Amino acid sequence: VQLQASGGGSVQPGGSLRLSCVASGFSLNYDGVGWFRQTPGKEREFVAIITSSGSSTKYTDSVKGRFTISRGKRTGYLQMNSLKPEDTAVYYCAAQSSPPFSTSPSSYGYWGQGTLVTVSS
Repeated sequence: VQLQASGGGSVQPGGSLRLSCVASGFSLNYDGVGWFRQTPGKEREFVAIITSSGSSTKYTDSVKGRFTISRGKRTGYLQMNSLKPEDTAVYYCAAQSSPPFSTSPSSYGYWGQGTLVTVSS
């Protein structure tokens, strides 16, 4: 049972990346998918979440209008546009939230391994 996050990399400010999160060993079909990020010395912070049906989403204020979360049956995505240096972090996907649709990292039972996003000129 695992989540595999991928798609990170190095981009210049204003650039774009698309992160993916694939589930293996369990079905994401009935779970919401969350994306979080973490920088050294700081706590993991909420970025975005989408419900199991894909009908509802939520974003942290700093990424609204720039990031878009989406999903398929087994995969979650985070499209990141207009990237800024302050978006530099390791990004994690998560699933199995209790309660559902939670923005708290402690609510999640499954985590991907993280993918590094670096935004720098």
